[in-house]
Amino acid sequence: MIPHGSELQYPVIVWWSPLTGELGRLAECGHNRCFFTVNKSYYSHPQTKAFLFYGTDFSIESLPIPRHEQHQWALFHEESPKNNYKLFHEPLITLFNHTATFSRHSHLPLTTQHLEGLSALTAQTHLLPLSYKNQLRKTLAPVVYVQSDCDPPSDRDVYIQELMQHIQVDSYGQCLHNKDLPSHLRDSTAMDDHDFYQILAQYKFILAFENAVCDDYITEKLWRPLKLGVVPVYYGAPNVHMWLPDNRSAVVVNPNEPPKKLAQYLKRLDKNDWEYLKYLEWKHKREISNLNLVTELKERPWRVQDIGQDNFIDAFECMVCNRVWENIHRHEKKLPSKVWQAEESHLTCPPPKLFDFAVSTSSSLRQIWRASYEQSKREARALGLMLHRNRNFTVTQFWREVFTD
Repeated sequence: MIPHGSELQYPVIVWWSPLTGELGRLAECGHNRCFFTVNKSYYSHPQTKAFLFYGTDFSIESLPIPRHEQHQWALFHEESPKNNYKLFHEPLITLFNHTATFSRHSHLPLTTQHLEGLSALTAQTHLLPLSYKNQLRKTLAPVVYVQSDCDPPSDRDVYIQELMQHIQVDSYGQCLHNKDLPSHLRDSTAMDDHDFYQILAQYKFILAFENAVCDDYITEKLWRPLKLGVVPVYYGAPNVHMWLPDNRSAVVVNPNEPPKKLAQYLKRLDKNDWEYLKYLEWKHKREISNLNLVTELKERPWRVQDIGQDNFIDAFECMVCNRVWENIHRHEKKLPSKVWQAEESHLTCPPPKLFDFAVSTSSSLRQIWRASYEQSKREARALGLMLHRNRNFTVTQFWREVFTD
């Protein structure tokens, strides 16, 4: 519930597609205060200034329209494009005033959302001597893969299936499974378990393949091996070199070259300790040479797993709250409102591509992603048109617009 009288004193900000479940909370953002709620009945409240949307749950079936002049829209979307492709197109993303996405171009970039900080990268808690890893090669493959979200838009499983024809890979997840984890580690909640880390740390290489290939879309798949002292074999964000701790800290996959060539390179590193250790030199020296990464981690206004600091949801809420207050103060001074608007670069990803290797087994899901992407462009165009009209519409009217050429 709203504290008595506070709706007359503080701007109201509504989580329209909730990321939190709080009915009401007065939040302090520096010198400013805003009231946050998931109660949609505040749509018509005179103090309501902004609506927050969690991208994965953004739905055409429920939107705060008509959109009044004082209503700002803010998007929080840290997830893969496959969760809601239509947000990744210019007609829709540009309807938001404020953004927090994985893109470094968004108003609140979340590119490093899965990385606690510099010390997590330089720590040697799980780093094993190479001599020990070489001994373990008698029973372990040089490469490990752990994935249970199979056949995503990046088509990673098809590439890895081909790679496995040329180098031994221990695959513990449901995708391309050939090796079992201990029973207490088979649940997805065990991915940060110390015992799971110990297993991964024994390998020389971890296949770190994202589920989508977009600039800045980097998940724990990259950070985990770097933290453990294992060399990531990375496929995902084409601009990953902007974020690596060192130029020689990961083997970055070139999707235009055959997996056989990658396998040959990994075998060479497996047999040559001196060449392999070049990829861990930064770890042994505890040196991060990438100034862009250092700057981002030091300057971002949120922290990961630090109970004493704001997390990225707090930072997102306060960004919107402080911008709302900025315009309140401008109005008091008889100045025009400041206008923020998202740009196409705030959330973008190219169409998914399939590898053309022969596939022995594949789910029907693999064929869906490109069609889903093309359909999402039509949906974004239709929704953009209907929101510009600023009138309520039915689901039927929306789909009619989608299929109108």
